[in-house]
Amino acid sequence: MGFWSGKKILVTGGAGFLGSFIVEKLLNEKKVGPENIRVPRSSAMDLREWESCVEAVRDVDVVIHLAAKVGGIGFNKKYPATLFYDNAIMGIQLMEAARQEGVQKFVAVGTVCAYPKYTQVPFREEDLWNGYPEETNAPYGIAKKILLVQAQAYREQYDFHAIYLLPVNLYGPRDNFDPESSHVIPALIKKMIDAKLKCESEVVVWGTGKPSREFLYVEDAAEGILWVTEKYDKPDPVNLGTGEEITIRELVNLVAELTGFEGKIVWDTSKPDGQPRRCLDVNRAKEEFGFEAKTCFKEGLKRTIEWYKNITSHGINTIRRKPELNEAR
Repeated sequence: MGFWSGKKILVTGGAGFLGSFIVEKLLNEKKVGPENIRVPRSSAMDLREWESCVEAVRDVDVVIHLAAKVGGIGFNKKYPATLFYDNAIMGIQLMEAARQEGVQKFVAVGTVCAYPKYTQVPFREEDLWNGYPEETNAPYGIAKKILLVQAQAYREQYDFHAIYLLPVNLYGPRDNFDPESSHVIPALIKKMIDAKLKCESEVVVWGTGKPSREFLYVEDAAEGILWVTEKYDKPDPVNLGTGEEITIRELVNLVAELTGFEGKIVWDTSKPDGQPRRCLDVNRAKEEFGFEAKTCFKEGLKRTIEWYKNITSHGINTIRRKPELNEAR
């Protein structure tokens, strides 16, 4: 409470998936008044423009930068230049504007996609520069990793208090279920529930099912980001995850079980698998600020599926949402 008391906080991406949970926790758990939380919308404030960044950070004490343009493998392959430019220019300009404004703390939320393609598992923060990212993720991952270099340089030259996080893939209620840009969990949930509703006998899944992934429930991620904002102030990047991995094939079977889909799974091996494995070493987060994920993966999936079923039962049969510049993933 002492840290947050009286502070004016900018949450870029605060209207998006992760950001909405962070804003709720600030309001309800940290008792930050709504007048002290600024949530810019991309329709009114385009953070690719310098003037918008200057306006966004004016009279702000803390910046939590979640805003990003993101998508799944298909979206990454289709828009690599857009993903690189938009994410790099937003972060670079926003951090510089925050420095000029005298912001007390800047939290840059990066991505697990910044890690090299063949990183030794579990991924340790020290291995971040030991190779090139997986090709379909590289433009996005590198654009985000630039912010770590900027944060460390600004800390060294200007004594600017910037920190950098590396969260794994998130999932949970309010996720993006648009088939054009969604990540693997919402994409699978939508495919299987839709197939049941339409009495379809099979669903098609990209790749071979062999790669592994680690997933962090969105509310746990929100809590971790607020903890790190409050308790951590060092130049070293910090992983944010569970430390547990699951293969895509195991994930597909689990989603089928929880959604009640009993049809055939068809693996389209002409589509890319993406990075072979993803699993983080989460010891630094535990040691530095006591963070450990609370939500069991199966329980988190159940909550996500129930949320999706609930909104579709209210007549929203297809959720399409273009990746907003102010929505972090």
